[in-house]
Amino acid sequence: MRPSTVGVDPLPARAALAAALRDASYEVLPLRGAEERILADVPRSVPLTVTTTESRGLETTVELAARLSEAGYRAAPHLAARQVRDGDHLREVVALIRSAGVDEVFVIGGDAPTPAGPFPDALSLLEELHRTGTSFGSVGIGGYPEGHGRITDVQIRRALAAKAPYATHLVTQLCFSAATTVRWAQRLRVDGVALPVRVGVPGPIARTKLIRIASGLGLGQSARFLAKQQNLIGRFLLPGGYRPDRLVRRLAPALAGPDGPLAGLHVYTFNEVGATEAWRQDRLARLVGADR
Repeated sequence: MRPSTVGVDPLPARAALAAALRDASYEVLPLRGAEERILADVPRSVPLTVTTTESRGLETTVELAARLSEAGYRAAPHLAARQVRDGDHLREVVALIRSAGVDEVFVIGGDAPTPAGPFPDALSLLEELHRTGTSFGSVGIGGYPEGHGRITDVQIRRALAAKAPYATHLVTQLCFSAATTVRWAQRLRVDGVALPVRVGVPGPIARTKLIRIASGLGLGQSARFLAKQQNLIGRFLLPGGYRPDRLVRRLAPALAGPDGPLAGLHVYTFNEVGATEAWRQDRLARLVGADR
């Protein structure tokens, strides 16, 4: 099924997009100044996920999520399996999460070239959490509508099916084709994966922003980050930068109705939370105004 991309969105699609924007979650990076910008610009009603970086480690991610939780947000830290040194380290991280009253995590493999311990991927970490009786109210995992540069499609599908029983929802990596994302989400159901799918979309971003993000991550990780975002780089070089208006409009039909393959939106903010929130409110105002 190809999402509608022509003309004015029909009423159910507009209503579904408005609902998805109201319930959208934001992803942020634990870089300098992030907490202050979030507190200033992001409503407490917006759920957050906090990514992890190799240079700062898991603890920095968990500590930021904890502070945001104490400030009134729902904030889920990313747990990068390849950064966990051993079982004791995992227990320490979980204890830090628990002590902050956080009951949400997002489990990923991570991009470190070499695992720090016995957990090379998200599945192994999820299995260890299950084995030790560690549970959370919300557990997110990642999905790849356009595949993964280092893993075959068959491996990805098998891994996702194996991870699904331990998770409550799935968030996609960036994909700029609505049709590709929808077909991928529909195939998940054929594969027996019934998790709600939140679509990862980029927030508005200026030309220079990725370079500033990359410089804050450190050389090795920056190269991997930019390599993963190659499709975004082509767009962010366009005059005026990038806005996701067309992408979310084309996703809207697949968000409509209880049987739609997509369950919501997850916005990668690149820490441009003020611009992202302004864009979200502008889109909501336009959708509501169109229905009057």
